[in-house]
Amino acid sequence: MRILIVGGGVLGTLHAREAVRRGHDVVQIEREAEARGASVRNFGLVWVSGRASGAELDTAMRARHLWERIGAEVPGLGFRANGSLTVLRTEAEYAVAAQAPADREFELLDAAEARALNPVLRGDFLGALWCPRDAAVEPRTAQPALRAALTGSGRYTWLPGREVRALTSTGIVDDRGERHDGDLVLLCTGAWLGGFVRELTGDLPVRRVRLQMAQTEPLGEALTTSVADADSFRYYPAFRGDALTTLNRDQPQPETAAAHAMQLLMVQRRDGGLTIGDTHAYDEPFGFDVEEAPYEHLSSVVSAILGRPVPRITRRWAGVYAQATDPSLVVHRARIADNAWLVTGPGGRGMTCAPAIAEDTAEEAGL
Repeated sequence: MRILIVGGGVLGTLHAREAVRRGHDVVQIEREAEARGASVRNFGLVWVSGRASGAELDTAMRARHLWERIGAEVPGLGFRANGSLTVLRTEAEYAVAAQAPADREFELLDAAEARALNPVLRGDFLGALWCPRDAAVEPRTAQPALRAALTGSGRYTWLPGREVRALTSTGIVDDRGERHDGDLVLLCTGAWLGGFVRELTGDLPVRRVRLQMAQTEPLGEALTTSVADADSFRYYPAFRGDALTTLNRDQPQPETAAAHAMQLLMVQRRDGGLTIGDTHAYDEPFGFDVEEAPYEHLSSVVSAILGRPVPRITRRWAGVYAQATDPSLVVHRARIADNAWLVTGPGGRGMTCAPAIAEDTAEEAGL
């Protein structure tokens, strides 16, 4: 078959890879010169630990296995099975970690054991929750690296700088008036839910979420695991339970963290810098600027965990991702025409789950 994929982000690119792997020819169309949305504005985390048990965890675990396999084939992904440590600084946080589900290889460590895994953590804390299943890739280079590998197959074409304007019975028409014929169209348009997508689908059961993040100068030493703070327990469904209810009641977040729905996630890039974040905003219209208070909060939390000043922040950015409003869905996937499917709304799971989501689309669409 000839598959047309609209969208150059991680979801579209992993769908392209899956289609090529199954023997099809693929044309991938992106309206920008490169992907510029949430696919490059994220941590690059393959984050299994916080997923809800059931379909979400099953998808994340399968995707984690696929990322490792793809990483071995495409070194430019920068895949590393570095695991994660969620740092625990109070007894209430420790109690939540002690109730963590047993289906993802968690291990509760004391402070000395945590520092043995990640010696950079020299701050004052009680212990950490270790998850060896978490991993990381390089979000800014993942899509170009995957495309380069796909190009080598001889069955893949990349067409950037084109916006799709119409869906036809035989394919699509772009904003240059050029027709692209194919047997199947997969729309993986991320948080772009207006224009052509709205014309085809109307209002979708998907909301947009805005985040703020930053990157620092090189740390000067190796952060051997990804790192989270216990505020992440408040935002990941795996940790819901009595202990979390008690944490929320007895240890409310600092004002800035609560106002911006914050958690700390931190991962080291290949250049040694740290990607840190993030915030969550749900009410549109979103601001066109970034606010400084969240960065000050993140810096103070990172300093407390590392026991040293945070390297200077060199980049700040905001991003928007699409999230299915039904919490039981990993992604919103719908057939919108005889020859077209829409796949969107993975939320903050996009980078983690993309390879498995692409597998599921291929099966459902009969590839």
